[in-house]
Amino acid sequence: MPPPQPCDAAADPSTAPDSKISTTASIQYWNTISPDVNGMLGGFPQISRIDLRGSLNFITKLRRLSSNCQVRNAPKLLRAVDCGAGIGRVTEGFLTHICDVVDVVEPVVKFAQVLEDGALKQEGKIGDVYVTGLQDWTPTKTYDLIWNQWCVGHLTDTQLVAYFKRCGAALSEGGWLVVKENLSTHRFGEDIFDHVDSSVTRSDQKFRDLFREAGLQIVKAELQTGFPKGLGLYPVKMYALRPK
Repeated sequence: MPPPQPCDAAADPSTAPDSKISTTASIQYWNTISPDVNGMLGGFPQISRIDLRGSLNFITKLRRLSSNCQVRNAPKLLRAVDCGAGIGRVTEGFLTHICDVVDVVEPVVKFAQVLEDGALKQEGKIGDVYVTGLQDWTPTKTYDLIWNQWCVGHLTDTQLVAYFKRCGAALSEGGWLVVKENLSTHRFGEDIFDHVDSSVTRSDQKFRDLFREAGLQIVKAELQTGFPKGLGLYPVKMYALRPK
């Protein structure tokens, strides 16, 4: 979720922002949120189409980097997984258009149930639905695309590195691990803890440090553009990653 941009208050130097994350508090918060696009986007449903188009453009550019890929006539990817999928906004609006089958990982039961009961599941476009947190999920399949959007802020730095390592090991040859997340705007470059949903908004440098620690390299990185001005949103960046 892209929350409003907070004031750049000075960070508490004695406490790492990610040490304040509580999985229980996060789940409690999301259980109060309505299972619709407005809820998934924190009251900014108008950005959904722009966001999805930005993601599609990013993947199109990635596929052009593959020497044997003619994007216009390229076949769909075989299997992707939408991590922290919520009610499947990204799955339905983007991933199922470029992938044959999309698995989903979602820890909030009522959101996962929307996916289980939906038409995409009945049509076979959604595969397995894993009702678990990312910190507890270990892929048992090989994926062409592992998509993470507005969700990894609920993991501590240590959990995130371990998660990235597991994802890297689950990529098919030529596959991508994509992280699309808000970036901290703290004036001193610090990560920002959000006590409302118990999550951390990380800096670009922190992401790069964690990717490196997990043995991943950035194939391509790009800022999301086109969001309306004046909404007070964080900048959003997409990173495409592969194991070194």
